[in-house]
Amino acid sequence: LVLAWAAWRADPTRPQTLHYIATEMHPFPVADLAKLHRAWPPLEFLAEALRTRWPQLLPGFHRLEFAAGRVVLTLLLGDAETSLRQLCASVDAFYLDGFDPQKNPQMWSASLLKRCGQLAAPNATFATWCVAGQVRRALGVAGFTVEKRPGYANKRQMLAGRLIERKHPENCEPAPTSKHAAVIGAGLAGCAIANRLAARGWHVAVYDRHTSPAQQASGNLAGIARPLLSRDDNLASRINRACFLHLEHALRQLDHTGFPPRRKLDGLLQIAHDVEHEAQQQTWLERSGLPSNFVHFLTQAQASQTVGGENPFGGWWFPTGGWANPASLCRAWLAAGGANIHWNGDSDITHVEHHGDSWRLFDHDGQCIGSAGTLILASGVHTFAQTSALPILPIRGQVSHLAAGQLPALSHAVCCEGYLTPAVDGLHCLGASYAKDAATEIRDSEHQENLQRLHSMLPQSAKSLQVDDFQGGRVGFRATTPDHLPLAGALPDLDGALTGDIRLRNFPRHPDLYGLLGLGSRGLVWAALLAEHLASLINHEPLPLPGDQTDALDPARFALRAHRHGG
Repeated sequence: LVLAWAAWRADPTRPQTLHYIATEMHPFPVADLAKLHRAWPPLEFLAEALRTRWPQLLPGFHRLEFAAGRVVLTLLLGDAETSLRQLCASVDAFYLDGFDPQKNPQMWSASLLKRCGQLAAPNATFATWCVAGQVRRALGVAGFTVEKRPGYANKRQMLAGRLIERKHPENCEPAPTSKHAAVIGAGLAGCAIANRLAARGWHVAVYDRHTSPAQQASGNLAGIARPLLSRDDNLASRINRACFLHLEHALRQLDHTGFPPRRKLDGLLQIAHDVEHEAQQQTWLERSGLPSNFVHFLTQAQASQTVGGENPFGGWWFPTGGWANPASLCRAWLAAGGANIHWNGDSDITHVEHHGDSWRLFDHDGQCIGSAGTLILASGVHTFAQTSALPILPIRGQVSHLAAGQLPALSHAVCCEGYLTPAVDGLHCLGASYAKDAATEIRDSEHQENLQRLHSMLPQSAKSLQVDDFQGGRVGFRATTPDHLPLAGALPDLDGALTGDIRLRNFPRHPDLYGLLGLGSRGLVWAALLAEHLASLINHEPLPLPGDQTDALDPARFALRAHRHGG
């Protein structure tokens, strides 16, 4: 990356953005990376920027930005062929550096090089130091012209070539020519996608029926940020982990733009339910291979000392977990977009219609109050005709507030059956209830449920508290889906004709209509990376999530399942 970045900087005809995709099975720890970089002193300032944002070395895709978003690294950690099969991108140039084919044959397999040909943009190039006959033949079969050229340093020859033109190239849709979008909804999802499009030069109008952002579920005083672990490291866990790891990077970006969101992500404890669960947590973690800077186990004594409370059991300690104020994050995302984001509060949009090449937005009086070529619905539980068939269920959640001094002076957030934050603006946030009704009033019965949650985290403190001790609370509505995964992508057109072999990639879609919906109770974790993912999808850029995760988030997935089962 550093050498490509330097070459891009030196090129007066450079494109606006450099996307660099790298795949690595055994990535360097940051300390070893620093040793490697010492060989190129003139590039140290670029190398230092890379090291500063070097991710936790966990398997999966990692999206990092540099130079105010003009240099983008998508780092694929894992087996190269497996990773490239999950990559959705159009690649202009391939640097093939897989070491000696005799020592590392997997990196030079015919199937891997064939995948490179499938990812290649029209007129794509490749270069490699390797001149082995098997590599030349495999590249030719993959669709590249191959020629020998003089090598570098003590290498006598190298290979270079270009993709032979194909009639129907894959993954090479041009970027949109009109960059005007409207976003309906100003919670975490809406503000995040507005920010990511604005960062790409789009002009984005944000509409919300409230006079200020983050007035629904995103208006809670504090939200919890932690990853979701599972024994089988299932798809939901992998998506959640990628989002959690990206969150810190996204928040630091906002710090650099001068709009720091309020948060304290310096550790969170997930307490075990009982003695048996405590032993399972410790045993599983020892076998998981997860690095200690991502998660490690604390005994009961260590946990109580760390968080400053009398925890009943030990548990998982997430060093970069914690709490954040969602409303401040929403405001930061909008502010960082500058003049590219136009706020339209007090806009109660009741329906949207597509006319010609634009979407029109109408209020309850039938007046058109805005239009844009691209429309993103991020409206939580509020549905439109185009989303009415999506299985989004509103779940009521009540958070209870306790005044500082009523509990131990916690230094970190904790969770078990529920969650508890340190005092934020003089209040501990304890929650949250789950109810399938639309009532908005504060209920004593749900305060009582939250007291039971407190008992699983701080039993001694819970004994001395009653419902009357709460300093009020807040009710919000989570937008949930049957599989507990969000919807991020182009919205399906259920009136479209379904014929032949229907798959997600050819499922009928509304033109230029997208959704970022169904973030449930984990919106704080989901929003940043899913907005980056959706912005990349809209702008036809390399996607920051693997293909199987992209499909798992596709808004058409439920309709496709119904279609396949005759629904």
